[in-house]
Amino acid sequence: MTSDWRKDRKELYFPPLKEVVEVVVPPLKFFTVVGQGDPNVSKEFQGAVEALYSMSYTLKFMIKKVAPDKDFKVGPLEGLWWNTVEGSLVMGKKEDWMWKVMILQPDFMDEALTEKIRSEVLRKKENEMVRHVFLENFDEGRSAQITYVGPWDQEGPTIERVHEFIKGRGGEPNGKHHEIYMSDPRRVPPEKLKTVIRQPFH
Repeated sequence: MTSDWRKDRKELYFPPLKEVVEVVVPPLKFFTVVGQGDPNVSKEFQGAVEALYSMSYTLKFMIKKVAPDKDFKVGPLEGLWWNTVEGSLVMGKKEDWMWKVMILQPDFMDEALTEKIRSEVLRKKENEMVRHVFLENFDEGRSAQITYVGPWDQEGPTIERVHEFIKGRGGEPNGKHHEIYMSDPRRVPPEKLKTVIRQPFH
């Protein structure tokens, strides 16, 4: 039986376009890299994204060959963003941004298999950021989210809507600003980019 996040985790990855909704995100496994700097110009960021995809697809092709019943769909790129001690995000100061980029992994993923995949990727690719990828069990819990369509630098009002939704439920943000990139920016114009905007809260 194949694992497909588009079906198995539909409520997490396909929230409505017009309204903010509440979800409870269960503990999930991710390949993760943490760094700092403006993602538009940072070679470290570009290398981190490439490393995540390289390891994720290497795992997929390996599993498909040796255990086809465990085949899975590679997840979208996800990012956490912050640049304050409290963990919140100040827009317009991208050079100071801290980021964590992630790609969802199947439940059977473990440390031993992670190291096997890393060795395989390093054998084929010269990308230092592959050495910085780690397997993380990430537990966000109660969250508010919505699907935003448009350029990333115009997300501000939608982010405000998410925070107003949380406030309206008597909650407070608890965790970092989370974005899930459902479109490929190399193929989709900025005005049509789909991004899930998520904010954990308590």
